[in-house]
Amino acid sequence: MNNSTAIFTTPEVFSDSMTPFIGLSESVQICVYGFGLLFGLPTQFYVVWLIVTESGTIPPSEFFSLNLSVCEIVNFLNCLLFILTYLFSSFLKIAHSISGLGITGRPLFECLMCVERYLAVVHPVTFLKFKPLRYRVIFAAAAWIISLGSCIACRFLGGSQNFTGHSWFFSVQFLVFLSIQLFCCLAVLRALKLSGPGERGREREEENHMKRRAFHLILIITVNMIIIYVPIIVTGVIVILIQKNIQAVWIPSNICYVMAGFVQPVLYLHRAGKLSHLCPNMCIC
Repeated sequence: MNNSTAIFTTPEVFSDSMTPFIGLSESVQICVYGFGLLFGLPTQFYVVWLIVTESGTIPPSEFFSLNLSVCEIVNFLNCLLFILTYLFSSFLKIAHSISGLGITGRPLFECLMCVERYLAVVHPVTFLKFKPLRYRVIFAAAAWIISLGSCIACRFLGGSQNFTGHSWFFSVQFLVFLSIQLFCCLAVLRALKLSGPGERGREREEENHMKRRAFHLILIITVNMIIIYVPIIVTGVIVILIQKNIQAVWIPSNICYVMAGFVQPVLYLHRAGKLSHLCPNMCIC
């Protein structure tokens, strides 16, 4: 019997007769992956193109965003591989290997972005020391190396007999990454709530306006992180406890993972002024 394929599950795709079976769970997964592929892939390519071409050089402030978008492009291409596993079982091992970027790459680059915002707001002196692009390149290179190691680990944990170990692997990582991101975001939110130096008139109003915009941005990012990672962590814990890999259990977490991945590129496009004609009253970043 064919079990459905998901980003974080470890299914058996084909039966002994090599006849694919697509049930309700499988159909939902295919729709989710197809949606991410059709809409997420062009969006991320557009973000990469804007970052690289708008100013003629890569701005240091957008370097981690660029790496995150490249990572997401590979993740969305991996959705295509997971869809193809319903027809060709040979794609399954490749898809499991690349899923390491979704398990480690995406949250790691999001962590770097959160730490960057945390230093900029809470520890501005330290932020200025690490502001040059070369430091970001070093941290990004380390993140890619760690993500590559995760891909290698997923290659060996991606079998149908190792779903418990696979669940432990990503649940622990997501819990650690989520804790770091929440700490940074909550610290930034708290700092933005505090009153700044005494200023009067228009300067004070402009400062408060910028603080409100930054506060709303960080708040959206915080909620988005919770939507992405909490359902997956809970699902992983459930799988570990019941010792069964039930495909229907993964559907809500996979939907949250794919859909919430659109928030970061949309925020960047709005900040770049590319969505102003669609949402002129939107003021979050």
